[in-house]
Amino acid sequence: MLKRGVTDKLSNLNTMAFIVLKVACSEDVAEMLQAELSDIGFDSFMSTDEGFEASVKKEEFDEDAVDEVFGHYAALGSLSYRSQEVAKQNWNKLWESNYEMVEVNEDCLIRADFHVPSKKYKYEILITPKMSFGTGHHATTKLMLLNQMEIDHKQKKVFEAGSGTGILSIMAHKLGASVVDACEVEDWSVENTLENATLNNAKVDCRLGMAAQIGKEAQYQIVLANINRNVILEELRVYNGLLQDMGILVLSGFHPEDIPLIVNKAISLRLKFTKCKVHENWASLVFEKG
Repeated sequence: MLKRGVTDKLSNLNTMAFIVLKVACSEDVAEMLQAELSDIGFDSFMSTDEGFEASVKKEEFDEDAVDEVFGHYAALGSLSYRSQEVAKQNWNKLWESNYEMVEVNEDCLIRADFHVPSKKYKYEILITPKMSFGTGHHATTKLMLLNQMEIDHKQKKVFEAGSGTGILSIMAHKLGASVVDACEVEDWSVENTLENATLNNAKVDCRLGMAAQIGKEAQYQIVLANINRNVILEELRVYNGLLQDMGILVLSGFHPEDIPLIVNKAISLRLKFTKCKVHENWASLVFEKG
């Protein structure tokens, strides 16, 4: 049964900038809910003991749309949520207090500067966890990084659409890319990407805007996009246009059942499907421009 809570407001805060959903649900339902919430504007997710928390800009919060999403899964068991209006800085502090290191594989670790790893890794990515999606904990980030480590980046020009915290762009630099351009539609994500790039001594040029506005046509050997199914389907033609011939496109942010839809769209643009990875009911695809 779905239980809907009333909106709480934190007192003594001058700026109420975000709505945070505190969701109690099973792990399986959490993945499906997060995918649908991302389609209606939610762009930050954090696991909790009860389920997860998600945030969206206050002006983009649509309670009716949220109710509709949760209504789809009401029959699957115990499910509840409550919304809370908070200031940006409070949400950032919550991220930082709950952030843990992420071991992608034996070669790659994502951590904050206050973490002390127990061993040396070939690739260590330092981030300051803030509101941006992509702190390394989500399965799609791991899938993208695993694919990147299998691709030759040396002296390649790379573009990332939707950089979040900048993890993938930073990895591109660490793998030897000569140019790393990126874009984001949220100003704090641009800021966080650039901050994290500096923290890693990585040369990354991240700008505010969409891929079609920021990317350089037919200039890149590698294009990365870890967003969601709907955005990817809308922007596949743009990503294809950014790639040089024989360039590689790496995608994630969708479920295995979405694979045929994305593959068919890519093939219609004359992209060659070369690889698929699946982890925790999330998928990643790799294509080559012929």
